Amino acid sequence: MVLLAAAVCTKAGKAIVSRQFVEMTRTRIEGLLAAFPKLMNTGKQHTFVETDSVRYVYQPLEKLYMVLITTKNSNILEDLETLRLFSRVIPEYCRVLEESEISEHCFDLIFAFDEIVALGYRENVNLAQIRTFTEMDSHEEKVFRAVRETQEREAKAEMRRKAKELQQARRDAERSGKKVPAFGGFGSAGMTSVSSGSIITDTIVEPEKPKMVPAPARPSGPSKALKLGAKGKEVDNFVDKLKSEGETIMPTTGKRGSDVSKVLPPPVNVESVHLRVEEKISLTCGRDGGLQNMEVLGMVTLRVTDEKNGRIRLIVNNNDNKGLQLQTHPNVDKKLFTADSVIGLKNTEKSFPLNNDVGVLKWRLQTTDEALIPLTINCWPSESGTGCDVNIEYELQEESLELNDVAISIPVPSGVGAPVIGDLDGEYKHDSRRNVLEWCLPVIDANNKTGSLEFSIAGQPNDFFPISVSFVSKRNYCDIQVTKVTHVEGDSSVRFSSETSFVVDKYEIL
Repeated sequence: MVLLAAAVCTKAGKAIVSRQFVEMTRTRIEGLLAAFPKLMNTGKQHTFVETDSVRYVYQPLEKLYMVLITTKNSNILEDLETLRLFSRVIPEYCRVLEESEISEHCFDLIFAFDEIVALGYRENVNLAQIRTFTEMDSHEEKVFRAVRETQEREAKAEMRRKAKELQQARRDAERSGKKVPAFGGFGSAGMTSVSSGSIITDTIVEPEKPKMVPAPARPSGPSKALKLGAKGKEVDNFVDKLKSEGETIMPTTGKRGSDVSKVLPPPVNVESVHLRVEEKISLTCGRDGGLQNMEVLGMVTLRVTDEKNGRIRLIVNNNDNKGLQLQTHPNVDKKLFTADSVIGLKNTEKSFPLNNDVGVLKWRLQTTDEALIPLTINCWPSESGTGCDVNIEYELQEESLELNDVAISIPVPSGVGAPVIGDLDGEYKHDSRRNVLEWCLPVIDANNKTGSLEFSIAGQPNDFFPISVSFVSKRNYCDIQVTKVTHVEGDSSVRFSSETSFVVDKYEIL
């Protein structure tokens, strides 16, 4: 069959959603749909109608029609089967079959239509597969967002450090009686280029003169404690605006800027055969110990861009002993994979699709075995006379992993000020707007497998839960890798590139 277009239209022929699978102008498709109601014979129950050039295959949907426009030489039986699948897809996304509901979910329907038909030809998919394909998450997008957030945090930390240096220099100059310098900015950039996202508060620079009045929590105007030059006044106004946001910034070492490269994925020299090994973890633990649930989902995705390398096989090295559930794509030879750990198509004469990401192998691990937790978090809040003393520590149990850009977020009570930090491995940041203390660790690996943080703050032990953890890693949790790619004929090796990512979907200590 050659399917020209699929559309949902009103009984008057007005198109609500239309997806063309061949090159067609908007005027052409609107004209075909407008002519459709006039061609139907009233009183006769047919499911198709023909003109000199096309065939309409349709199914009523209450006040609407699901219409397929095909060529006249297409197989009517295949057309009807495809029509039934299209009609079953629509209720998956629309609660009621009305024009407003169809318009609201138009893009969901278009994406689903694309899974059914490609370039005018029906794909061998069912409703469950369509649902799976359209709901897939993008691990690459999550990793990109995590890296971008890291870069933003590092840029803000550097701005805060520079602003702190400027204020300290001004204070030193005033204390020694020298002329107060009018600072022009950070290096070659002027002070006006400072981002308004930077934050400085009295927890960093304490007032050294009694006559200096600390700014209120929500100042209504600029501070008048210091009178400097025009540039200095800009700094004061800038600081007051930042104070009004209510955030607290702690001293930073300024070293994490150099560690960003450990998180950023290196440039990948993509070959004509490229593999992505992606994993995500969902984990929930109790605060007193005990793993409530842990699930790891993984997938190997193949992309072939050269037709010469379409007929290939993937040699998989599976050294995992955690009890995974493995599943191959329906078109992959399951017996070959089970016997030899080789991924190849059932029909050896066919090639893998070109320029498409194809998931060839996926796995799932679900367990409540505490020994399989990759990173354990132990939090001990103890009540004291002034509030709570909190001790929190981490331990990397899976020593083969290298976790980058680890952020452990601990809730803290609101309206009680910033926590007083004791012993600390890594760095921290107190976000008073979100009432979160974020413990930041650039890298956790076998050489840095344990660490601790101690702080004191007013509150109750229950105030510091749930704790959430995020990280990214370029090593996967389940030891599954594609070690070799060969041609089907001759078993000669094929050059390939690969990338691995392990990210967090949810990681909580309740």
